[in-house]
Parts: sequence; structure tokens; C-alpha cells
Amino acid sequence: MPKLAAFPKAYMTALCKDGTMTVSEWIKLADTLEVEGLEWYAGFLEMEDEANWPRFRAEVEATGRTIPMMCCSPDFTHPDADFRAKEVAKQKRWIDMTHTLGGSYCRVLSGQRRPELSIEEGVKLAADSIIECLPYAEEKGITLILENHYKDDFWEYPEFAQQMDIFCLLVDAVQHPNFGVNYDPSNTYLAGEDPIELLKRVSDRVVTMHASDRYLAEGTLEDLRKEEGGAMGYAKRLRHGEIGQGLNDYDAIFTELKSKGFDGWISIEDGVDGIEQLQRSVAFLQKKIAEYWN
Repeated sequence: MPKLAAFPKAYMTALCKDGTMTVSEWIKLADTLEVEGLEWYAGFLEMEDEANWPRFRAEVEATGRTIPMMCCSPDFTHPDADFRAKEVAKQKRWIDMTHTLGGSYCRVLSGQRRPELSIEEGVKLAADSIIECLPYAEEKGITLILENHYKDDFWEYPEFAQQMDIFCLLVDAVQHPNFGVNYDPSNTYLAGEDPIELLKRVSDRVVTMHASDRYLAEGTLEDLRKEEGGAMGYAKRLRHGEIGQGLNDYDAIFTELKSKGFDGWISIEDGVDGIEQLQRSVAFLQKKIAEYWN
């Protein structure tokens, strides 16, 4: 049966930029949630000090939870080989971080969709970089998970593999037992595409999931698809919301995942309006998981 984890979506600025929340405060706040794990983020300010890594693991485990997943953002599509080598080195440090925290899954991405990059070249650069990291991940007992992502907060361009056709090309290019997909249904809407169509194309490779939901702040889905300028425009129309109240069809998602024998971690990346919203999202997912896996 899948297990639930939570991600501090509402507190990222506090934890990663201005330091107004400590990681220990987040762990304590998350103790009010009925989840088995906490998804970690490599960019928490306090993670710069490696001495904190085992301390935070102990604090989380003292609450009866684990840290199953690491969220990080390598940029593997840069044309400069030295830049990519530094990104591979960063990814290996994040693998170390995941291992020290007791986790099993560490995210990878393709990289930025730079205008001069062809699809063929971008897929090759990203695949080669991910493949370069895999022996180290295997040595540490970590599975690298490729997310159908939108855009890292600190990137100039959106995700290279944001569109499902490109994402599937990249997934197919990396065949390794320590590699799989982290499926995020909401990010598919940001690409103007159908999350169920994407899921059916990659469901046999999905090992983890981000549970989220989006709602339209204005207009219709048809307006969203017509908008010129790609993903940059979609984000203006779509907002994060409470899980079960937005666009995602969790019955269709869980039907497909269950049919493929999925029993991995589902991390909740919503709750942008605070802990009470996150608690309601947990309750919704608990009910749905019980419905499909019991």
C-alpha cells in the first residue's frame, strides 16, 4: 500500500530564503499530520552544514517518521561540459544527503529549455548526465527519480522535458534499475496537456508521486491551452489548492497506478494556505488510498 509524505510547500521562502522558520520547527509542525514521511528539500538553508544532516534525520525519526525522498534541481542541459560536470557533482552530493537522511529516492530533472537547444541534443545531454550519476546512486542504494517538472524557482527557462513527448523520450533513454519516474499530475496542466495521458505512457516506470491539485484562477482549460507563450502563461491561470478540490482526477490516477502494482511514496506538495489545508489534503488522500489499495 502506498505511504504518504508531506512537503513544506507553504514554508519554502521561510526555510530556504529568509530563515524565518527552522527545519526543526517544520518537523514539529509536521508532527500534526497523519503521514509516514517528510519529503526533504536540498535547498533548506540549514542543509548547507553537513553536520545537520544526521541531526535532522534523528529529529524526524523521533516523531515516528522517515525521510523517503529528496527534492533537488540539477540542470543537465547546459551546452558547456564543465558546467554539466559541476551539476553531476552537485547531484552526487544530493545523493549523499539523501543517503545520510535515510532516504531511498533522489529527484533529477532534465535542465532548462534553452532556446538554442534541439530536442535531440537536449535529451542526449540530460540522459548522459543522469546515466553518469547512476552508478554512484546504486552504490548508495538510492533510486534517481525524474519528475515531469515545470520550472525551478531559480531558473531562467522552463523545464526542457516539460512536454510529455520529450519527457517520454528522456525516460526511454535511461534504462537502469535505480531509475524511475516521479509523477506529478498538476505539472502536466502547466504544459497544457492531459495528466492521465502522460500517466498511461509512463505508469510502468512510476516509483513515486507528487500529490497536488490545481484550480483555474480565471478562464477555462481551453483558454489555458490557447495561451501563447507556453508555460510562462499557464502559471498565471493556475493556482495550487486543496487536494481533491481541483482539476486532478484522483480516481483515474489511482486506478492506473493500482493496475501497475504501484505501492510507493506519495508526497503531498500542496497546503500553500497553511497546515489546516495540508491536513485536509492528507485526509482526502488517506481515504482514496484505502479505497483503492485495501
